[in-house]
Amino acid sequence: MTQLQSLRGMVDLLPEQTCRWQAVESLARQHFQRWGCREIRTPLLEVTELFARGIGEATDVVGKEMYSFQDRGDRSCTLRPEGTASVVRAALQHGLLAQGAQRLWYGGPMFRYERPQAGRQRQFHQIGVEWLGVTSAASDAEVIALAWDLLADLGVDRLALEINTLGTPDDRQLYRSRLVSWLEQHENVLDADSQQRLRTNPLRILDSKNAQTRELLQDAPMLEQSLAADSRSRHQAVLQALDDLSIPYVVNPRLVRGLDYYGHTAFEITSDQLGAQATVCGGGRYNGLIQQLGGAPTPAIGWALGMERLLLVLEAAATANPSGRAASLVQADVPDVYVVNRGEQAHRQALILSRQLRSAGLAVQRDESDSAFGKQFKRADRSGAPVALVIGEEEADRGVVRLKALKSTLSEPGDDQQEDWSINDLGPLIAVLQNGANSERSETTQG
Repeated sequence: MTQLQSLRGMVDLLPEQTCRWQAVESLARQHFQRWGCREIRTPLLEVTELFARGIGEATDVVGKEMYSFQDRGDRSCTLRPEGTASVVRAALQHGLLAQGAQRLWYGGPMFRYERPQAGRQRQFHQIGVEWLGVTSAASDAEVIALAWDLLADLGVDRLALEINTLGTPDDRQLYRSRLVSWLEQHENVLDADSQQRLRTNPLRILDSKNAQTRELLQDAPMLEQSLAADSRSRHQAVLQALDDLSIPYVVNPRLVRGLDYYGHTAFEITSDQLGAQATVCGGGRYNGLIQQLGGAPTPAIGWALGMERLLLVLEAAATANPSGRAASLVQADVPDVYVVNRGEQAHRQALILSRQLRSAGLAVQRDESDSAFGKQFKRADRSGAPVALVIGEEEADRGVVRLKALKSTLSEPGDDQQEDWSINDLGPLIAVLQNGANSERSETTQG
């Protein structure tokens, strides 16, 4: 029988990888809590119209990449390709905006049918924030600062912020006319994708990766030449706020985002940790989206980071600096205690002992092999646990457990780093183990 495999672009997260994701998600939750963001969870499956109206039918996401199908009720349904539209839909449906401005965050899988590559799969995962009902230039800088501080705390080195303004819809319409007029004069030089976008979504040509098209665009009209005075003033206020927060930036007049709902501030945060400049976070302001989806005119801004790309960056950072912050986040979980045991009576006592230690808050791995002590100690060393608790038939008969240090981080239990403790009075032993475990966790956190 043929062995079943996962679909192309749908990747399993194995236990070692999952613990890394959990570490990143845990730190992100801490940052969101400090910034007053509350978590929202939306369905994976939405009506297709949500994304067609919200993202834009002319975008590559809607036109080429969505997983859509008719359900048994003959409704067109789509696996969500991004998180913003779903969050806005939920906020409108449940009246959250009637309660005032909302600072929300989300996390989970998204789906796009595109060519799988390193850091980009067909099922991919994002963590993002959406601030609804905030309008000031300061809020733009503040939401960028949240992303910047989180990435820095994760240990991502050599961060760079690129920022642009897309102005108002009127600004973009004026610019679109000027850009299309100019591009039509050079259509024969454009790559095939850009020629197609010229008819559907010409602003996306500015983000072309084709070298010949990028060279051509050096002489194209600039969006800033079509900005109204208020749009220019607002953009300068955002840049001033970033200066006040000491966040360095580069204004990139060619930066556009791939979704139609963006306006005014658009930004990307990149890192060259992987050797080439890679985007780890992107977002911007989308003041028109809520009205587009049936709500009252409401300002909003947000961003998302891709977990797959972020984990690649963190692994590269950990390799470059094994004692750095990123290394502590991507290392595998290790138990506080490894229980070595052999013999029938020893097994019974080890079973009871392991449960008592777990109840005291310790992570315990118990060897179930009944193999020779030498083999069990090799596994104990490989587990990364700082100490082993040893129960053989001799220890079981005497009602003791032997503590053996596997690493020097624990207080020395004796000259040979071994000591017997009564199994009937575990309080003192638990206190020693907890102290050692807390020291280990503190060093990991500080690292």
